[in-house]
Amino acid sequence: MGFSAEFGDGTPPPRAVLRRFASLLEPASPAGLEAMAAQAQALTRKHFGQTMRLFAPLYLSNECVNNCAYCGFSRDNPILRVTLSVDEVEAEARHLAGQGFRSVLLVAGEHPRFVSEGYVEECLARLRPFIPSLHLELGPMESAPYRPLVTAGAEGLVVYQETYHREAYAELHTAGPKRNFDWRLDCAERAYAAGFRRLGVGALFGLAPWKEEALRLAWHVDHLLRHCWKAFITVSLPRLRPAAGAFAPRHPFGDRELVQTLLALRLCFPQIGLVLSTREPAGLRDGVIPLGITHLSAGSHTEPGGYTGAGADAVRQRGKGPATPMADTNGHANGGCARTNATEQFHIADERPPAEMAARLRSMGLDPVWKDWETTLLVEGS
Repeated sequence: MGFSAEFGDGTPPPRAVLRRFASLLEPASPAGLEAMAAQAQALTRKHFGQTMRLFAPLYLSNECVNNCAYCGFSRDNPILRVTLSVDEVEAEARHLAGQGFRSVLLVAGEHPRFVSEGYVEECLARLRPFIPSLHLELGPMESAPYRPLVTAGAEGLVVYQETYHREAYAELHTAGPKRNFDWRLDCAERAYAAGFRRLGVGALFGLAPWKEEALRLAWHVDHLLRHCWKAFITVSLPRLRPAAGAFAPRHPFGDRELVQTLLALRLCFPQIGLVLSTREPAGLRDGVIPLGITHLSAGSHTEPGGYTGAGADAVRQRGKGPATPMADTNGHANGGCARTNATEQFHIADERPPAEMAARLRSMGLDPVWKDWETTLLVEGS
């Protein structure tokens, strides 16, 4: 049974772990929150030691057929768009490898004309020799199209539900295949059936009341742990950031609530991975990292070509209507000498470079890990 069937009207079942999670979200005194933090830190060290897995997102394309009110890549936003060639993707990945990364998340908007399975497979095949840990964040698919991507080298899939609130979801997604709430809700299980060993889920906080969102996310995590038990589950709690379209958060999710939700997840699900991205400011990240975080991005760019300027000559302004070539200050189109970067999905908050982030982790007594997987460890028939 897929999670959408269990989800129904969105009322969580009275499972003990979900009752405990809900109780941990209730208002806590400073002393109570400190006690939660101490427990969470101890559990994290028990299950993950002193390690912190570092990764970077690599955006392939910001073309998209969906209209999502909160997203900078939304179809009708008149932004600068580009899809990188496979050579350009390799150039971006080699730049990241030069910074130390061996774990990369390939991200793309949903547009079948620009991002197809064949294109993604080619990117994976090109990067696999020097990036042993490759993950995908793409538009949801059936299990069958996922299998060639696993064969090509993808080990993980990330798919955020954005919001688990059905009414808010319908209002915020006005066009495109992403409008199908249940199709997205069951994506992680289809990916598991296709052979992905890591599954990442999360909600974009600020779209619906945070306690409801957090409880339904915890329910999803509990479901995946029971039904996709061979996979490693990671969870992220991204908050809205400034982006094209200027969408304003509808529901507050402050620092205290973010920290308390992360602690509750660690206390209720001690063996899952918790991800903290560069959406959050440096000071908050430094304070939260020791308490339960296991996966950390650093030095991120959220636009195609953000690391090397790749694809700048092919940028087009595209929103509702036909694409428009960009021009330089002398009026030349991109075929001339203009070089314009594509629009980012959202502004990051922590701009520290990877080396500085790694040094900060070491100063906390943590060990930055650039990869924790090696394909040569796979033995046929084992």
